[in-house]
Order: sequence, then structure tokens, then C-alpha cells
Amino acid sequence: MNPRTLFDDTQTAFALKSDSELERAYFLFKMIANEPLVRIGTAVTNFALKAHLPVQGLIRATVFDHFCGGVDEEDCLQVVDKMYAKGKVSSVLDYSVEGKEEEEQFESAFQKILTIIDFVEEKQAIPFGVFKPTGLGRFLIWEKKSAGVPLTASEAAEWERIENRFDLICKKAYEADIPLLIDGEESWMQDAADALVAKMMRKYNKEKAIVYNTLQLYRHDRLAYLQKLHEEAKVYKFKIGMKIVRGAYMEKEHDRAAEKGYPTPICSDKAATDANFNTTLTYILENIQDIAVFIGTHNEQSCYLAMELMGRYQIAKNDPNVWLGQLYGMSDHISFNLASAGYNVAKYLPFGPVRDVMPYLIRRAEENTSVAGQTTRELDLLTKEKKRRQL
Repeated sequence: MNPRTLFDDTQTAFALKSDSELERAYFLFKMIANEPLVRIGTAVTNFALKAHLPVQGLIRATVFDHFCGGVDEEDCLQVVDKMYAKGKVSSVLDYSVEGKEEEEQFESAFQKILTIIDFVEEKQAIPFGVFKPTGLGRFLIWEKKSAGVPLTASEAAEWERIENRFDLICKKAYEADIPLLIDGEESWMQDAADALVAKMMRKYNKEKAIVYNTLQLYRHDRLAYLQKLHEEAKVYKFKIGMKIVRGAYMEKEHDRAAEKGYPTPICSDKAATDANFNTTLTYILENIQDIAVFIGTHNEQSCYLAMELMGRYQIAKNDPNVWLGQLYGMSDHISFNLASAGYNVAKYLPFGPVRDVMPYLIRRAEENTSVAGQTTRELDLLTKEKKRRQL
């Protein structure tokens, strides 16, 4: 098979989907393709949840079950086992509860992440842990630390608790030998997160990459940041773990830069972002002896580039330092065909109570409407598979 047509194989891509699941996927992407409908649907859903209308069952049966693994980690197991046994695709359990502000909520998220590491240790099908820095402490604290603004005494105590939670999670992951993906967030809180994650890498990545940071490569400064970290890693003798993605907060970043009058940290356009992603991917694979990578992308050209570079640098398809990942419910034509070809592939599997996961799901729907071509491609492939099954 011509490697450039790998992602056109719909039989492999949708082998795990029943006819009714295929129809549901087609229906959902058809809805997502309609931008005004997404806006209206988002507003109605938010209203219904706030008004405590009985819509959770409907949400669960449609959008939630398509994009999420379940309401808790046990609930996800059926999906995890099915993808691993039948499709050779691993899972990353992502507790997708966002926007919390209370100390007990942070403590609860911290305990949940520790529980998941215990859970993951038992499951070969779940090779990574994951968490979000602002899941462990208030956004404002991260923002002030990043801007170098002095903290009050009570804020300093909050920061100490954040650092402590970070360290305990990374230590547990190190002891369990479970690599840990730490998500990237908005640029104005990211400097503090970068500094803290680098500190954890120095401590826990001596033999191999356990702690992974995230580079959002729609930011034009991220390759320079990685190169500087690489120099530091050579001096202090630690391995770098890095998840690379294009990024999730573009509108927010542009709006804030315009409002506050500073140059946007985002690349000038989509082509510049793609080039930045591919250049960074190349840099990492050229330095695979120092940097382990989780390539989080729904872009077919970047996946083909990764395959070409791995061939060029004689990196085995199943090298433990190279993983490719997509979100559950999207780009099955990439995930299952890559896994079938022998590459390490993991789906990000969000989970959590339906009500708490809705902000995540709404962001997914809005992102899909803004990525030109993504939804069209999904619909084309689903249509092709429906026709193949009818024949």
C-alpha cells in the first residue's frame, strides 16, 4: 500500500463501530459542520444544565458517548479494552473537569489523579497518566507567578500546595514507571507551569522521560523554548518528555493580546502554525536520544511526516519514546490505521460527570467548526464506510 493513502482505509478506521454508532457519528459531524447550529446548541445546552432540566440522558446518549469514555475510570474500561484488544489502540484517561476555583475541588482533582495512576499501573492498555496544571490550583495564582507579581501570604501558601501536589503526582508516576503528560494552557499562565514542569523533569527524568510538558505550537516562541530546555537538559543530565500539539486557545489568545496591547503570541496564520509544528517535530525526532515525544495531532500531513522521519532516522515504529495520539471520537482513520501499521497510538479518552465535562465538549465542538476541512474529511470517510457496508 502507498503509505500516503494509509488514512483512506475506512474498513480499518471504523472496524470497532457498529452500524448505529457509525450513523450517530455521521449525525454528530453533520451537526458540528453547521456553525450557527453549534452556537445555538451550545447556548441551549448551557441553559438546560443551569436550569437543571432533565437533559443529561440525551447528552449522554449522543455527544457524550461519542467523545467521552464514561463518567468515571471504571466506566471507561469497556471502551479502553475494546480499542486495545480489537484495534491495537491504547488510551489516555483524561479527567476533563475544568474551571474549578475552590481548594477542596483542587484537592479532589489531586486525589483523582493519584487514583488514576494506581489504576493505570494495572492496565497495559493505558500507558500514560495526564493532568492539567490549573486542575491543581487557581488560574490567578499561575498567572501572577508567570507575570512575576508578588503573591500575598495566603497566595504563597496556595502556591506551596500546588508545588507539593505536582511533586507528589510526579513522584508517584516515577515510582509506578508511568509517563505523565502535563497539558499546556493559556500563554499568560504557562511560564510558571513550564518552570515547575522543568523542575520535575530535572528531578524525575534522570534515566528516561517520565514527566512530559506540552508545547502548543500555534505559539511562535515554542521551538526556541524547547531548544533552550534541551541545552539545560544536557547540562543537568535529564531526559525531556514533550507532548506536541497545535493548540487550543487561539481566539482567547488573540483577544487578550488585542485588549492588552501586546503582540499576539500566536503564529501569523495556519500555514505558519503547520510549519512550526513540523519543524519542531523534526527537531525532536533528530534528537530522540534526548527527547521522548507524544505527537498529538489530527493533521494527516504531520502524521505522514512523522512516519517518514522515523524511517529516515531508523526509529522503530514501536519505539517507546514515540507515540502518536488523537482525541477519542475524532480521526479514527488516523488512529486505527497507524496502530494497524505498527505504530504506538493512544486515544485521549476524556471522562467525568456529564455536567462537569460539558465545557470540554463544547470547546471540542467549537474547535471542530473552526478547523476548515476537518469535519468535511470526517463526513467524507463516514459516508464512504456506510457505502462500503451497504455493498
